[in-house]
Amino acid sequence: MSKKDLKHWIKIGQEMIADRQRRIEQAKNWKFDTVATHGLYDLTQALEMNNGSIMEPVYMSTAQAYEDSYHMEAGLSYQMPNWCYSRIANPSTYFLEETAALLETYGTDLQASCVATSSGMAAIRTATEPFLIKDNSLPPINIVASAKVYGGTFQQFSVRRGQEQGIDIRWVTDPTDLNEWVEKIDAGTRFVYGEFPSNPSVDIFDIEAVAELAHQNGIPLIVDSTCASPALTRPLTFGADIVVQSATKVMAASGTTVVGLLIAKHNIVSKVGIDEMKADFATWTKFWPFRDNGPGLHAMGAIMTLNDIRTLRSRIAQMSDTALIVSKFLEDHPKVDRVLYPGLESYHARDLSKKYLQLVDSDNNAYGYMLMIEIKEARDSENINTRKFYDGLNMIWRATDLGRVKTVATMNAISTHQQQGEEGRALASIKPNAVRIAVGVEHPDDIITDLENGLNQI
Repeated sequence: MSKKDLKHWIKIGQEMIADRQRRIEQAKNWKFDTVATHGLYDLTQALEMNNGSIMEPVYMSTAQAYEDSYHMEAGLSYQMPNWCYSRIANPSTYFLEETAALLETYGTDLQASCVATSSGMAAIRTATEPFLIKDNSLPPINIVASAKVYGGTFQQFSVRRGQEQGIDIRWVTDPTDLNEWVEKIDAGTRFVYGEFPSNPSVDIFDIEAVAELAHQNGIPLIVDSTCASPALTRPLTFGADIVVQSATKVMAASGTTVVGLLIAKHNIVSKVGIDEMKADFATWTKFWPFRDNGPGLHAMGAIMTLNDIRTLRSRIAQMSDTALIVSKFLEDHPKVDRVLYPGLESYHARDLSKKYLQLVDSDNNAYGYMLMIEIKEARDSENINTRKFYDGLNMIWRATDLGRVKTVATMNAISTHQQQGEEGRALASIKPNAVRIAVGVEHPDDIITDLENGLNQI
């Protein structure tokens, strides 16, 4: 029978936490590419836990075994690091979470934690649900969010929260107008939400100003930064409290897995919730509501995503350069009515794009891989020209995906934003003649040639 008692395992846990903090402090001194490549996985972990494997292993097991009852008690009461059951945690997901938290706080002394989820939509629900708890001391609940959001986000807020739960959803139609945010926030607002840049209209907002406004009202700012990634913009460093990523996109650009990430800095602002929740929101979420709701990520998906993240910065740099070339070509084309891309001089929020969109570890602006175009149509044409262009593409894929190494085009009015209806699309400024183009890593000449082929069909 083991002579180790509960105090022994708690002491072991404290040593594990101290060692993790040591590795965090070491990684804080590295450059972005080094953090993305190594995370917190080091030689000691490899030799002591993983037979010397230089790459993070995939832990396919559903559960962890314990040495004795005290070991189990310490682990399941969260008095020592462990993973117990893969619905709650798994060593492979930890590798991904630790790396993501470091990348989102890169270049700062901020401390953050991360929880990986089965999709970006699961990350959004996990990030927002704890702020919507019943509190009779406060006015009726409302959410203030930019209307320039992904169609699935619109549905989750509008239908799942608004129609089904009766929560008041207040949409900000022009996220660059700070006064509109001010007008919609009141004592019942539980959080403020924005997408940066938005999918598909590539809209942005002043993160610092909106974060300051949220904090003045005692509420957190949550930012979906999927279409920027930490290689371009790190909202936590500009005052946001929580970042959500559909890492399915450019962070896992190979297109082989679906994964979400929730990254929260420590000591967030909130008018609801216990002190433990505010102190370390992501970890608290993992141990409690995440555990109970079960939106866990499979270990294989975690490692596949981690492997793609290692080259995130170089891919973003290449894709951004190509997207700018493609945008300039399309802006000058007589069959294109308008191009929305933050790198163009014609972009409506040019000062904000220069402030927030910069390639990490460089002095250069980079504006991402996503652009939206509007094809010229005759009045009452039922978007015939747009469909001719879209159906005329050959190399470029017709799909709803984005952030891929392969270029993908989408007609959002009939796909990602179809379910929210004409009124919802009008709120998000998504016209029937709009086509979102997510530029990949192909040579820009070949992308332009295929776009010309499509435009020549008109």
